[in-house]
Amino acid sequence: MISVEVLLRTYRLMLRARAMGATYEANRNICRYVHSTSRGHEAIQLAAGLQLRSCDYVSPYYRDDAMLLGMGFTATELMMQLLAKAGDPFSGGRSYYSHPSNRGNNKPTIIHQSSATGMQVIPATGIAQGLKHIENYLPSKIVKSENDELPIVLCSLGDASVTEGEVSEAFQFASLRQLPVIFLVQDNEWGISVSADEARVADAFDFTSGLQGLNRVRVNGSDFVESYECIQQVIADVRAKRIPYLIHAKVPLLGHHTSGVRKEFYRSSADLAKHAEDDPLPKLKNRLAEHGISNEQLSDIEKEINLQVAEQFKRVAASPDPGPATAFDHVFAPAAVTTETGERTPAGGEKVMMVDAALHAIRELMEKHEELILFGQDVGRRLGGVFREAATLAERFGDHRVFNTAIQEAYIVGSTAGLSAAGLKPIVEIQFGDYIFPAINQLATEIAKSCYLSDGKFPVQTVIRVPVGAYGSGGPYHSASIETLLLAIKGIKVVYPSNAADMKGLMKASFYDPNPVVMLEHKGLYWSKVAGTEDAKCIEPSSDYMVPLGKGRTVLHPGEEYMHAGDTCCVITYGMGVYWSLTAAKSFPGRIEIVDLRSLFPLDETLIYDTVKRHGRCLVVTEEAISNSFAQSLAGRISNKCFQFLDLPVEVAGAADLPALPINPVLENAALPGAQTVRSAMDLLLNS
Repeated sequence: MISVEVLLRTYRLMLRARAMGATYEANRNICRYVHSTSRGHEAIQLAAGLQLRSCDYVSPYYRDDAMLLGMGFTATELMMQLLAKAGDPFSGGRSYYSHPSNRGNNKPTIIHQSSATGMQVIPATGIAQGLKHIENYLPSKIVKSENDELPIVLCSLGDASVTEGEVSEAFQFASLRQLPVIFLVQDNEWGISVSADEARVADAFDFTSGLQGLNRVRVNGSDFVESYECIQQVIADVRAKRIPYLIHAKVPLLGHHTSGVRKEFYRSSADLAKHAEDDPLPKLKNRLAEHGISNEQLSDIEKEINLQVAEQFKRVAASPDPGPATAFDHVFAPAAVTTETGERTPAGGEKVMMVDAALHAIRELMEKHEELILFGQDVGRRLGGVFREAATLAERFGDHRVFNTAIQEAYIVGSTAGLSAAGLKPIVEIQFGDYIFPAINQLATEIAKSCYLSDGKFPVQTVIRVPVGAYGSGGPYHSASIETLLLAIKGIKVVYPSNAADMKGLMKASFYDPNPVVMLEHKGLYWSKVAGTEDAKCIEPSSDYMVPLGKGRTVLHPGEEYMHAGDTCCVITYGMGVYWSLTAAKSFPGRIEIVDLRSLFPLDETLIYDTVKRHGRCLVVTEEAISNSFAQSLAGRISNKCFQFLDLPVEVAGAADLPALPINPVLENAALPGAQTVRSAMDLLLNS
């Protein structure tokens, strides 16, 4: 039985949400930023928000302002974000209304999430994955409620987003792993102007009927009492049994889709009238009347709330905007490794291959950090990676720390946002660079923006390993070079080791970096089997060796006699380009300097520009197709920064502009640059 006190509190909160929405409508000239409100959804949202604990995690969606009020956030805080003011506690004026992020303040934790409906489900499920792992294997680190209750995750979404593939990936993983997560699906039968009957063959409840292990329940989301009792039971089950649940809540849509897409644009008067019949506010008023609360009392409460909201809005509207300089804050969390440490070539050390250097680095990290987990396709005990790059790790550290996933690149990458927020430090793998495209949504929209849009509260600490490059006639789906694609995404770091020492040093530094790092690992360098790549195998550095991200390395120095004569050129390259350049340089002894970038972002611009200025002639070498590439962009930057020192235009050597690499080795060789292409470019620079 719900007490009258809870009903009255809910009534106040529901009125507050209504008053806020009405105020925004009345001040559309001020509320110029696109926003949505909870009108029609308030009952189910408040039923959830009022029952969450500070130990819990929540991923609300863009219409959940009533849920946020129920969790304890004030109208002033929400309005600060609505008007993108300096006082916005969630994003510092960077993000949309009802796009919260919160850590602490005696409220549930809310990680950053995007507006892309459904996108939040994978990171939220990642939180639940992290909580279950910590609970089972690191119990001293689990944070419980003041009543000694275990935390849960609540992920809110609209039913229209359930048709997205990434939502299905999350549902599958949560069901398979039996994670403590509640998927609260609010079904108002609209996805902007797309109606339910033209978007789906089943609602979320029916769609998930085949997922064994996913518990499901329907509820009338417009009735607060029914919603409260349903959520109360579901939360109790999830806290006690550590199982996933889907709540399908039918709700009316009484407001506009957003302030910019008006309901009159696409909804009939009959549809609007039908939804109005399920308005949760009159239903709640009737419940209160049954408890003896008079209309006069309810009217007085409404007047009080309206006055409060009006005054709060007035104060917020007059508050200052963010300072321009703050636009550049929190792109990244400060790097943990800023100098090279440890021994690169310890006395008595043995040479190792790149693939083993990575394996050893992760093994040493796992020995030291119990919160490190490693997962991806085929990295588990049976195979240890298709390149044996994770071999023996599951045997040594257990299947709970090193394990396989399904073919779910979006989940593999996106879940790291939740895992990181929960306190784990994941290293994940995309099996081939060609397969990263399904994960780009999560990488670009969730992970890369998390630190910035949460105002620094949620940087995502993860290392994403991606084998790349052409090797052994890999063909059109196993040979991709993807650095330009990745470098277009702001908010991630990209490293590209070319030898075993740098592989180990960069792996360690990337792990300790509090930001997302993508490590590109050339398959052709893993075992040094390609002619001319023998130097990729080198003495293994010490266990404490680390290479700071953003520091390049000169791998070939010119002869001083040629420097004085001005008869040299420099090569700026990375990955396999290092070995093509070293081979080509043998034709011009003493006349070539080669810089291995090692890190593509951050980039060692000081080393690059200083090197170019010494020579006046520069070649950039890449395995990617040249047109619109990172290498071509870098050549332009060099020309801009070093123009007065250049004797000739900066040259670029790279692959042909083809949509894919052919599998036939003759065709593959024709498409790739190789040492001969680099040699020709060097000759042009040196003899022009």
